[in-house]
Amino acid sequence: MAIYLLRRLGLAVITLFLLSVIIFFAGQVLPGDPARAILGPLSAESAVRALDHQLGVDRPLLTQYTSWITGVLHGNLGESYQNQSAVAPLLRAALVNSAKLGAFALVVIIPLGILGGVIAALYAGRPIDRVITLTGSSAAALPEFVTGIIVIVILSVQLKLLPFPPQIQPGASVSSQLRSLISPVIPLVFVLFGYIARMARAGTIEALESDYVRTATLKGLTRVVVIYRHVLRNSLLPTIAVIATQTGYLIGGLVVVERLFNYQGIGNLIYHAATAKDFPMLEASVLTIGVVYMVATIGADVLTTVLNPRQRTEAAR
Repeated sequence: MAIYLLRRLGLAVITLFLLSVIIFFAGQVLPGDPARAILGPLSAESAVRALDHQLGVDRPLLTQYTSWITGVLHGNLGESYQNQSAVAPLLRAALVNSAKLGAFALVVIIPLGILGGVIAALYAGRPIDRVITLTGSSAAALPEFVTGIIVIVILSVQLKLLPFPPQIQPGASVSSQLRSLISPVIPLVFVLFGYIARMARAGTIEALESDYVRTATLKGLTRVVVIYRHVLRNSLLPTIAVIATQTGYLIGGLVVVERLFNYQGIGNLIYHAATAKDFPMLEASVLTIGVVYMVATIGADVLTTVLNPRQRTEAAR
């Protein structure tokens, strides 16, 4: 297990290095000039050149990348062009907000998705299976901005049941924070329920048809005991990988949802950084999402290996 973990960590480091290169050079090809974005379109060319020199964006790209990645490795994420302040505190606050939204979404989505998938598998081919499968597929096909607009119009504007925009105030109670998160979580539930339910259904059907489940049934164990002890443990292994992938998405792929609901998370931060040509903020935010995604993926791989004896054997090779 230790060798397997070291191998995965080594691959993660290489991936993050390549990601840092792609992030940096992709940011440089974005149209526009950071100094022009800060000073405005009517500013003098001499003032723009002077600010470009002050920001260091007129240096060779390799020099800029070396300076940036060296600072990142030493814990210095740079200074935001737009806010004229350190990137780290702003990124930390946005990441906490996105983590709250993502965690609440997972708490809702995972039980619903697994329960829906298991029920569909237990009644495979019957009307309840078709309803769950069709509902999940149809919900996943709806873009977040469509379901988000419906939620805003009906629940926030007309019925006034949920606050808009859903901002978390400092020192707010847990119930108040959860109430603020309900509206942006609903579109995420629509999108992700189908994926998790489909994987849980496929894994459960495969487990139900396995030899060890037949043996347990022939021993006289009740259906509930067989499902709880033998089916769920093995059927949910593929679902773990899907959940880990969606965890990375919930933290970093929320640009549409956070923009739509004006929620101050990392997705909204990336949007503003990209439109303002705020390269230090943009690069640090995307790299942070990459780290979160890698940690979630490695955690899922380790958990799957621990739960699956066959994968433990393969990992030890």
